[in-house]
Amino acid sequence: RLILSEFPTAKVYLLGEIGSAGPYPRPGVIRHEKDEFQRRLKDFKVDAVISGNGGCGLCTPKETGSCIAAEVLGIPSVMIAAPGFVTQAKKTALTAGISVLRVAEYPGSFASHTREELIANTRKVLWPAIKKALTEPLADSEKTFDGTTSATDDMLTGTEDELRQTFQDSGWTDGLPILLPTAPAVNAFLGFTDLPADFSLGAIPPMQRDVTVRHVAVNGVMAGCPPEFMPVLLAFVEAMKSGDFRRTLVSTHAWTPYCWLNGPVARQLGFDDGQGEISEPKNKALGRFVDLALLNLGGYRVKENRMGTFGYLTPWVLVENEEAALKAGWKPYHLQQGFALDDSTLSCASAINWGNNLVPATSDPEKTRDMIAWDAVEKQQMAVGSGMPCVYRTFLLTPDVARNLSRAYTSKDALEAALVATARNPLGARAFANYWGNPGSAFDPARCPLAQHEAKIARAEGAEKTATPPWLEWTGLKTMETVPAMQIGKNVFLVTGDPARNKEMCLPGGGSATVKIVLPKAWDRLMAERGYAPLASFRLKSDLKPDAPRPKVRGYSHPGARGDAPSQTGPRRRPHSESGERPQRRRPQRRNNNGP
Repeated sequence: RLILSEFPTAKVYLLGEIGSAGPYPRPGVIRHEKDEFQRRLKDFKVDAVISGNGGCGLCTPKETGSCIAAEVLGIPSVMIAAPGFVTQAKKTALTAGISVLRVAEYPGSFASHTREELIANTRKVLWPAIKKALTEPLADSEKTFDGTTSATDDMLTGTEDELRQTFQDSGWTDGLPILLPTAPAVNAFLGFTDLPADFSLGAIPPMQRDVTVRHVAVNGVMAGCPPEFMPVLLAFVEAMKSGDFRRTLVSTHAWTPYCWLNGPVARQLGFDDGQGEISEPKNKALGRFVDLALLNLGGYRVKENRMGTFGYLTPWVLVENEEAALKAGWKPYHLQQGFALDDSTLSCASAINWGNNLVPATSDPEKTRDMIAWDAVEKQQMAVGSGMPCVYRTFLLTPDVARNLSRAYTSKDALEAALVATARNPLGARAFANYWGNPGSAFDPARCPLAQHEAKIARAEGAEKTATPPWLEWTGLKTMETVPAMQIGKNVFLVTGDPARNKEMCLPGGGSATVKIVLPKAWDRLMAERGYAPLASFRLKSDLKPDAPRPKVRGYSHPGARGDAPSQTGPRRRPHSESGERPQRRRPQRRNNNGP
């Protein structure tokens, strides 16, 4: 209405009529949604695009994609964003080759504003900024934005204190002390790979930086890792390219990345799988590398494109206790992903909590199952479970808990099926959480009352009248209307942690990616020189066979890779929005507090 009041001959197309581009694809990726949006822009003879709203870590790049798609065609655009997300929008466009993106800044957190505040701020603040962006020439200050800060291959000189300060001032560290990447230290890392130092590992998202093997070595030194970690570090950088793993990492909900290791290399290198494992020195050093790799190799920067509202935990590293898993008759995780028992793998995922673990005070496998199912229902992605109904989860099981469960569930798959059947959420609780804590938008009770929303949830999520969940039997109800809280294929089970404790911990989070650790040809000699026992002494024996191989993704290849695929990920369904829910098509007549 504001547009038409000043430009009465204009034709305005709303989102439901013309659609959107979605996240702008990185080079080499085809996204039909973007192509269709650009076709419509041309067919409709669009002269300008206004997109938004940028107010969360995943939504901002998605909405900016429509602006980028327009600018590529020579159509001017303006992006609407909340104050803390302006830089993220501009950097997203810069990564796609758009040197200047005009942004209209909404004053505050629009999702928490009343309808009256939204209208007032749109009229007084947004509309003048949008009009200026689409009708006036660029100011000199707008022409200078580049937003880039990246490490250099040039040699730096100075005292140790001066060099450390240079790294800090340049944004190349996470704020903690580093080891200086001197040439001898970097060369020691390069000796543990058959890849040339200048070999390109490809464009690493989100900033699409062309990362070389030398860059990985430099960050390994800075993190305090020993040189023999190099094959593990290369595996993590390969995993960074997987959308299944990285898709949540810019979210305001602060998914923290973490890794777990399988196979003989983890045991040979001395990574810990027992009590306090993530705090042990080698596990901790690899976690530090993850932090620096995100910063320097991927280009993730807090307040720019890593948008956690309260910040992030330090990444952690786990190791599966494969002997305990095999003793329970269960396949270690990498066998479930199609790898051989003697293969070594690194798996990456992200979690939204840590440390709140369950203590099953029983050896009964069914009662333990009930408790873990309750733990899963209680631990969703959005605190009260207001977002995606069935989320990704990793379950950490100490060896004795796994042993007790294996008496009733002969495989991890059987346990997963039993948990999926048990982990049900009362329909009323799920609807209430999604209504009042919806990650995408607020509902107007006058237009969509809670009862109406509950009926919608029931249809969308397959509500059924089931037996009352075991933890709610105290209500006296034999049955109740419930919806599923777990889904087959979205759960990882790791046998790990203190073998003297009866613990389980549920980590809700994002999808995962698993990558094979590729060793150099001279690995045994190199490790002997460093004082390690031979790799063969860390191999295990089992009659369990790997599951069918998962679909492979593209990775690097080189003569030392022994013909193996360097990377491999499991079949994970990608989330569709920050909440993990598939965005619903918005119609012009619908109004809510999701912003103007």
